[in-house]
Amino acid sequence: MDKITLGTKKVSIEFPGVKALSDCDFEISTGVIHAVMGANGAGKSTLMKVLAGSNPTYTGEVLYNGEPVEIRNPKTAKELGIQIVYQEVDMALIPSLTVAENVMFNDTVMNMKGKLFMNYAQVRKKAKEVLARLNVDLDVTQLCSKLTLAQKQMVLIARAIENKCNFLILDEPTAPLSDSETDELFSVVRHLRETENIAVIFITHRIQEVLRICDSYTVMRNGEIVDTTPITPATTSKEIVDKMLGRSFEENFPKEACDIGETSLVVEHLTEREGRVKDVSMYVRKGEIVGLAGLVGGGKTELCKTLFGAYRAASGKITLNGKELHLKTPTDAVKNRIALVPEERRKEGVLVNETVNFNLAAACLDRFCHLSFVNRGATAKNASHFVEDLGIKTPSINQKVALLSGGNQQKVVVGKWLAADCDVYIFDEPTKGVDVGAKMEIFRLINQIAKEGNCVIYATCENSELLSITDRMYVMFDGRITAELETAKTSEDEIMHYSTGATDAFVAG
Repeated sequence: MDKITLGTKKVSIEFPGVKALSDCDFEISTGVIHAVMGANGAGKSTLMKVLAGSNPTYTGEVLYNGEPVEIRNPKTAKELGIQIVYQEVDMALIPSLTVAENVMFNDTVMNMKGKLFMNYAQVRKKAKEVLARLNVDLDVTQLCSKLTLAQKQMVLIARAIENKCNFLILDEPTAPLSDSETDELFSVVRHLRETENIAVIFITHRIQEVLRICDSYTVMRNGEIVDTTPITPATTSKEIVDKMLGRSFEENFPKEACDIGETSLVVEHLTEREGRVKDVSMYVRKGEIVGLAGLVGGGKTELCKTLFGAYRAASGKITLNGKELHLKTPTDAVKNRIALVPEERRKEGVLVNETVNFNLAAACLDRFCHLSFVNRGATAKNASHFVEDLGIKTPSINQKVALLSGGNQQKVVVGKWLAADCDVYIFDEPTKGVDVGAKMEIFRLINQIAKEGNCVIYATCENSELLSITDRMYVMFDGRITAELETAKTSEDEIMHYSTGATDAFVAG
């Protein structure tokens, strides 16, 4: 097959107060799988959005088969066969439409001019054909609101390749996926490369997956491309991380010792109304970081949301500092000094179209209000304090959160709850989509929260993180707790043993 090249020559872009890209030279050919890596704010997504037509203010040149092209809007990019699938899949899909309607969305919108009726049979037929190209079997009549995250991602990839696609950009595609779902995605990616000669570009932080699936990688730092190189059997994760950070990196987080106090949060036989959490009993002491382990779909997020009142309990008891709680809504949880940093931070954790200033005051707005008026001086002082204390990289407290990097958005979510001064902090996949440098900062922040005598619940699929930061952990499978483990005395193998629903005792081996 003939190769097509896509690249940039001395591409730069500036946002207010930020030099996002500086003289970037980048090139990729069809038929390869390539990773673009770097710390949060390094410029990865910014560069890819230039190629996808979402950053029209760039200077320099975009080259298509060596010839300069102007890509100033997504329509032009799509006409050239450049498609992008963003990390937050729920933001791109229309949940009230079917799989078929979402897959064929671009085609139907573009071709509806002058038509009164849509041929739904034809839409379903074409959607099936596109999904077949991915070797994906989905009921095209099902509503997208009923799909798993992995299935939603496949719908978006199908939409991307439905028309012309030479270059497919995937933004953190494996972040919400289980191991088996990641394997399925990789199978689809290889299939696209080998059968359709598509170039697939991963924007990712998961280095082991890059070593496993990619042919080459580019590292960015501070808006510049610092290295582009093939992946060989000799390539190591430490080598890539050192390039990303510009310094040597210590793999393990040196957890600071916290004084663990008396039992504060007690959960007894908690069952959620829809059966997503079943007969869960656990406890957390003051100053303790307790992990929730398990595979995707094991019930970790559901338990976090039940403890926060977002899901209603059918039975059981939650006690905090000796007081029984009746949590019917998240408002009840906040009033009882419980905070949740959710997995889907852009959808549930922050108001992305509001400023850093507003978000950092959002969880305790009553503190800054007199009658119906907000004391803007007080909110600005609060925001400035947390921007400095948490190291939030933003040109101004009046910057919209949507324009911050993923790691800095996560810090805003945490800062919002620190301002509210809670007793229990629940973190659901807090390092999802952030780089190793930002991950270390988040770990230090969580450790500091525990050192101040608060209860911390840390839910993640990343067993290495649980082993780094927690004191104890509960392993979940199918909404139930299958084991309680002391972090210092367990291993990844034991965690995985109970994560798959095993009821027999683990034997090291």
